[in-house]
Amino acid sequence: MSGPIYLDYQATTPLAPEAREAMAPYLDEKFGNPHSPHRMGREAAAAVEVAREQVIDCLGADSGHFYFTSGATEAANWAIKGALQRAGKSRKRIVTLATEHACVRDTAEYCAQHGHELTLLDVSEEGLVDPIAVEDALDDDVALLAVMLVNNEIGVIQRIAEIGPLARNHGALMFCDAVQGFGRIAVPWQQCDMIAVSGHKIHGPKGIGGLWCAKGVEPAPLLHGGGQEGGLRSGTLAPALCAGFGAAAALSQERHDDDDSHVEKLWALAEEKFGDRWTINGSDCQRYPGNLNIRLDGLDAGRLISEVRGVAFSAGSACASGSGRPSHVLSALGLTKAQARSSIRLGFGRYTTGEELDRAIALILAAAAEQLPDRPVSGDAPHPEDDEQLEETR
Repeated sequence: MSGPIYLDYQATTPLAPEAREAMAPYLDEKFGNPHSPHRMGREAAAAVEVAREQVIDCLGADSGHFYFTSGATEAANWAIKGALQRAGKSRKRIVTLATEHACVRDTAEYCAQHGHELTLLDVSEEGLVDPIAVEDALDDDVALLAVMLVNNEIGVIQRIAEIGPLARNHGALMFCDAVQGFGRIAVPWQQCDMIAVSGHKIHGPKGIGGLWCAKGVEPAPLLHGGGQEGGLRSGTLAPALCAGFGAAAALSQERHDDDDSHVEKLWALAEEKFGDRWTINGSDCQRYPGNLNIRLDGLDAGRLISEVRGVAFSAGSACASGSGRPSHVLSALGLTKAQARSSIRLGFGRYTTGEELDRAIALILAAAAEQLPDRPVSGDAPHPEDDEQLEETR
């Protein structure tokens, strides 16, 4: 029996067959520890280095160093805590956005509870930060500026190429969470000092990610032990996970144009089917089109998700879905709690077909119509006669 139509690409992506194939040998006969000196260890180490180069190539960087981690959460924790530890005593402040992923925002707040200072910058109703506000927030007491490339909840793209140099002008490091953009859009690595990426967001395996650091940038270690990764990150690497991540990165680079065109077509289809009665949360133009975060006022998104069992989609970040907290991203846009509760996020990509998306949207619209029987839930924007009909039914 086939499963639901999968529309939660921001939470995780299906494993690419090519990534699975690359992993297989290191799960079976080539199981050696990549840090061992014998032949099996050297073979495993060689696979890790091939994967490292594949990730760097996908990033587009021609300098710096890439360190494998257990995922982007570890990478973000390492970048933030490690940068603060390396900074001088006069640099105790972190500047970041109110809409950052929890792994950045919560880490920054943790540091603020342990002797550092935190400045959270507001964004516009489109979810974008004004570079002038960033410039105004920076001073010589700032150790780190952290801004994500593509927001995981609403898909908006921040102007990293413009923002990054502002940090350097004040002697601060620029950290970018590029998880949702890596392999999909160009990452302005030249304007960053540290960049976090993740394997399972680009059709690679879970449990593997990494931190790219510009030449000369070495955050203090987060994990202590053998220092297997360049003397800065301890722990035995999993060659299978590295190989899968590397293969997924190489495939993303190879298929970039085709994937990009496919996602644009899916976005156009979704826009047409939902119509203007649904409101896009965040910028409708400065965004990655594989993330559609929309709302229909009055809708109960939680109920909708439970009722539409044939489609896997969400109301926001999977990382915070069990916390009971309202979406800090939607709140930062100025949405009320009621509007946030009426919002859903659809994520689609390489393996989503147009027929699947069309069928999924039909199921979502049908369930929305059941919830709101007195209101049109699709099509063009309401006309005056629609309002008159609604008044008559009340």
